[in-house]
Amino acid sequence: MTTPATLHRVPRHPHAWLAWLLLSQLAVALMWWRLGWTWGLPALVLSHLAFVVPVFMPRARLYAPVLDRLPVDERAVWLTIDDGPSGDTAAILAALDRHRARATFFLVGERAQAHPGLVGEILRRGHGIGNHSQTHPAGRFWALGPRAMAGQVGQAQQALARLAGASPRWFRSVVGHTNPFVAAPLRAHGLARVAWTARGYDAVDGDPVRVLQRIGRDLAPGAIVLLHEGAAHGRSVEIVEATLCLLEERGYATLEPPA
Repeated sequence: MTTPATLHRVPRHPHAWLAWLLLSQLAVALMWWRLGWTWGLPALVLSHLAFVVPVFMPRARLYAPVLDRLPVDERAVWLTIDDGPSGDTAAILAALDRHRARATFFLVGERAQAHPGLVGEILRRGHGIGNHSQTHPAGRFWALGPRAMAGQVGQAQQALARLAGASPRWFRSVVGHTNPFVAAPLRAHGLARVAWTARGYDAVDGDPVRVLQRIGRDLAPGAIVLLHEGAAHGRSVEIVEATLCLLEERGYATLEPPA
């Protein structure tokens, strides 16, 4: 697949949100002065929520551009697999081969360093890799400060570049969370953020039937499908295989990883 340059959107103004924040608080102060606390206090709360809620919304664009669908008309999807490499990687690669499918693996830096052979095998079989942070701090990624965020993105980028021989161009936030400090390291490393269109919550739900029902509801041309490997329930390989069967049944091909 050839990816138009407009799809790979590296943040151009990482601190633009600051201007919006300052303007919003100026407006709140003016409202409080003119109309009193009965209007000013609700406006203050809402103005803060407007900057907090997008952190937890994977498709929100307040802090960084995001790609959540590919502009194609044919029945094809971009298959993405998060959280590897893991003990599931080899079996998932075999399943992809059987179905003649392509995927992008969003890898965790320290896991890639522990399994360099798997990174090479992913690439040898024609799949792509993306940056999914250095240590995958799922419970606190949303709250990382600028130095910690830069470390998570930059360390993973350096590790994956060494192992792959080329720097990844795509980044997926941990748990989809994106706080105000994500954009600066993405810009520094030429990374564009990727969300998803269809997900089955397979990282926590090991029931393939329920997972496929959720994914199936959102399948459409150009959908970005989110799957995981190495989940604690131990059924990631089975779920990937079932998803590949679902795609075939519905006549969907998998797109080549974007360049």
